[in-house]
Amino acid sequence: MSKPHSPKLKSSLYSYIVFFLIIAFAVACCMSLFLTVLAQQMDVQWSVDNLGFAAWLTFANVMVITLLFTLLYHLRRSWAVERALGQITKATEKMMQGDFSVQIPSSVAERSDAALRQIIDCMNQMSRELSCMETLRTDFVSNVSHEIKTPLSVIQNYATLLSQPGLTQTEQKEYAGSILRATRRLSDLVSNILRLSRLENQQVKPEKVCYDLSEQLCECLLDFEEVWHSDAYQLVTHLEEQVMVISDPDWMSLVWNNLISNAIKFTPPGGRVSVSVQRKGDKAVVTVQDTGCGISWEEQRHIFDKFYQADTSRACLGNGLGLALVKKILEMTGCTIRLESQVGQGSVFTVEHPLNPS
Repeated sequence: MSKPHSPKLKSSLYSYIVFFLIIAFAVACCMSLFLTVLAQQMDVQWSVDNLGFAAWLTFANVMVITLLFTLLYHLRRSWAVERALGQITKATEKMMQGDFSVQIPSSVAERSDAALRQIIDCMNQMSRELSCMETLRTDFVSNVSHEIKTPLSVIQNYATLLSQPGLTQTEQKEYAGSILRATRRLSDLVSNILRLSRLENQQVKPEKVCYDLSEQLCECLLDFEEVWHSDAYQLVTHLEEQVMVISDPDWMSLVWNNLISNAIKFTPPGGRVSVSVQRKGDKAVVTVQDTGCGISWEEQRHIFDKFYQADTSRACLGNGLGLALVKKILEMTGCTIRLESQVGQGSVFTVEHPLNPS
């Protein structure tokens, strides 16, 4: 394999040689002048030939020494560059084989020039990011497999029970209902995965239109009409009228449905769910509050992560993608969300949405 020659390195070497030759010539002239003055002071008769020979001998010595040091410097520099390139090549080959934990030693970068140091730093940073992405990919596959396996197991078990002879009509309805709920959960999981994937890959863009946010919240609350009519929960609303915003109504409906669904999911029967929207400056502030179990401070740090479920005892109620989807939608529509919660006292999700400026 031929070794690469950098034009920049050749230019640098040429500059060093020219510089040292000039210095050598200057030293030779100075030595010649010094010898002449010395001869005059010591009353020594120097022939022109002797003076010329001494000057050129001095010049030759200085030039040889200069070239020797230049050659040594060039060899040392070439060795450092070759060593750094070798480390970069090895690291690249390991990453091609799927090993993203490789890091080029900092000692190699310290002995290299600025350009190579920058390349090494970028390589190490890329390796760290690829390692994180590989970890996320592995976790994602593991989580998806687990989430899909759970409803499939429910469907399989109840389908087996349903195939048994001698079942009463009540038992058949119960088993069919369990299968239907597991099927819906599986469908929701796949839909949320596809939505989140399209959002993260920016395959879809929000279609921004002007609409009434208060009216949209009313429509979302009506989707849970059966829950409110069951008297299991108390619904409290405070919705200002004509709160106009510019956003994607379909995406924002997913946000409100997920937040309201979570409030119901983690609030025990007899609890209260409050939904409000009001203007504050140039923002529309939407709050969804519940009197449920609450979320600890440690869990709040991960609540918007994919597949994270704060309450593992109630993990069967969701798939851990709802709030991750909410977070991504709000980021893409220019909104913000924050969470305030205390264990045993409930949670408050607050969304700030820019108002229509006109």
